[in-house]
Amino acid sequence: MGVIEVSTPRDGVAVVTMNRPEARNAMNAALIAGLRETFTALHEDRTCRVIILTGAGGGFCGGLDLKQGATPAKAKDLGRVPAGLAVQQSIAGLVPLMRSLRQPVIAAVNGAAAGGGLALALASDIRIAARSAKFNVAFVKVGLSGCDIGVSWLLPRLIGASRAYELMLTGRFVSAEEALAMGLVVQVVDDGAVLDAALAEAEIILSNSPFGVQMTKEVMWSQLEIGSLQAGIDLENRTQLLASQTSDLAEAMRAFAEKRPPVFEGH
Repeated sequence: MGVIEVSTPRDGVAVVTMNRPEARNAMNAALIAGLRETFTALHEDRTCRVIILTGAGGGFCGGLDLKQGATPAKAKDLGRVPAGLAVQQSIAGLVPLMRSLRQPVIAAVNGAAAGGGLALALASDIRIAARSAKFNVAFVKVGLSGCDIGVSWLLPRLIGASRAYELMLTGRFVSAEEALAMGLVVQVVDDGAVLDAALAEAEIILSNSPFGVQMTKEVMWSQLEIGSLQAGIDLENRTQLLASQTSDLAEAMRAFAEKRPPVFEGH
């Protein structure tokens, strides 16, 4: 078995499992490379419409593997600073990659999501937590800045600046229930049920048109970076014009009139 396992429990859904349970799925070079390769392949897979990201065993992802490190093979012969930068870029590059995926990503957080694991959860589009899950900005606890792997950009936008600053400055663990209260996750379920909950969420997404879902994700993320209401509306207007040209819109209207579920073809 590899460090990344991919399964398809139903048509249209890929479950990506970080598979280093003995290390709480901590990020070494192999796991980082495996995530990059897997996400890139799924992006091109037109049969995949939703991605679920989870961890094997009792943890989601414990962040950087402090024992093995995560230096890519191509950086082994570089000096200390270039090699360190290569590690930073290899890990942090996962966040914009996840943002650029056609498919929504649901993080099924089955245990601790610390440091880089928190970043992966934040880079997902939806987060569902098991009751034993917990979250923390681990970087500040090991002598580094709490601002790493996109966390200082994503976290304030998801839960507000005041809460985010407190979590980044203290590095304290947040329970699943507190994460739900602050809006970091959308649902908390019993341990062992988080993957089923993520699959149920995926089913709802799959009932919508593929192009509509793809454009919703793309515009939703872009709106976080747009500086004015009018610019955001202009983007929405053009996107709706694109979506209105698909055959799926006509199918949705026919299905509504005929009082039946639509059958979308994705074009």
